Amino acid sequence: MPPVAPMLAKPVASIPPGRIYEPKWDGFRSIVFRDGDEVEVGSRNERPMTRYFPELVAAFRNELPDQCVVDGEIVVPGPDGLDFWALQQRIHPAVRRVTMLAERTPAIFVAFDLLALGDESLVERPFAERRERLAAALAASGAGEQVRLTPVTSDVDVAAVWFERFEGAGLDGLIAKRPEVTYQPNKRVMEKVKHVRTADCVVAGYRVHKKADDAVGSLLLGLYDDPDPAKSVLPDEWREWQESAGVPRSDDDGPHLVSVGVIGAFPMATRRELFAELQALVVDVADHPWSWAGAMLEEAAGGGGSGGGSGGGGRAQGGSRWNATKDLSFVPLRPERVVEVRYDYMEGFRFRHTAQFERWRPDRDPVSCGYDQLEQPAPFDLAEVLAGRA
Repeated sequence: MPPVAPMLAKPVASIPPGRIYEPKWDGFRSIVFRDGDEVEVGSRNERPMTRYFPELVAAFRNELPDQCVVDGEIVVPGPDGLDFWALQQRIHPAVRRVTMLAERTPAIFVAFDLLALGDESLVERPFAERRERLAAALAASGAGEQVRLTPVTSDVDVAAVWFERFEGAGLDGLIAKRPEVTYQPNKRVMEKVKHVRTADCVVAGYRVHKKADDAVGSLLLGLYDDPDPAKSVLPDEWREWQESAGVPRSDDDGPHLVSVGVIGAFPMATRRELFAELQALVVDVADHPWSWAGAMLEEAAGGGGSGGGSGGGGRAQGGSRWNATKDLSFVPLRPERVVEVRYDYMEGFRFRHTAQFERWRPDRDPVSCGYDQLEQPAPFDLAEVLAGRA
């Protein structure tokens, strides 16, 4: 019975031998409960997500066994692979918008584990058996449209090829499972292998620490976009927003410094040292490459704007449209310092996850820190992954 916490994975540096390997899907981890017409979808945090995916509720009634509990991932396929941005938009409080997005960007469910079938609990059975039972159950129930079975392999060489090639379809690594492992909710008994890369980024601002107003909470990172619109990484929607917000066009004002993510894992002593060091670089938001950020934050917060704040300068302030208590304000800095960071992969023009500090790069010219330094995975057809033909 819901809720059930999903089994988790711990990161490892390389592909471990002697496992069953699966692609690592980039979506919303979900455990689906079906009992006849009753369907519940639980999130990784054991919260209900049923209302956000009405098209999947219908699919589960058509494509899952009549009574089952299945672990998997909700994803949204896009023209260039998995579209996590479109998936995020599905979590919306308005029923009308949820219904519209269910038709415009329908999700699919990729199943990879079976916790129960009929009246039988399988959590104490080994994974190899659960996987065989899952494949047979989905085949018998007619799955294959919006409910898919993730491909698996026991060949470590095939897994290594998947690790390199599937990234081009929007997947973000591998999951490795011991054949004998039982299902252990909220325990990190699986292993995950993710890509690790580095990039030199411009430090464009900082957020003040939540618990200390003389310490840095996180550093805001930027990369310079190509001034040629034909080579720009920014999507058309972002350029349209820039024009509506009065942001200077790239071809008129040189390359844009694009916000790509943050780093923030520092000891408290380092946070205070950074705060003191960065005060000499603080500028008013009106004189910053992200002078438009005040308008964007105001739009996101539904009001507000820019004003003063900790650390001096004109601090761009605002809250998240999804979480009014989440502070998005930052202190603008002259874009003169360069930092090398570790990241796994890009989602559009931003880092998919929080980057990690590697080292300072005083030898780098900030303007040279562009997208051309980033490794681009070769495109790969998501349909080949979903069909298990890879």
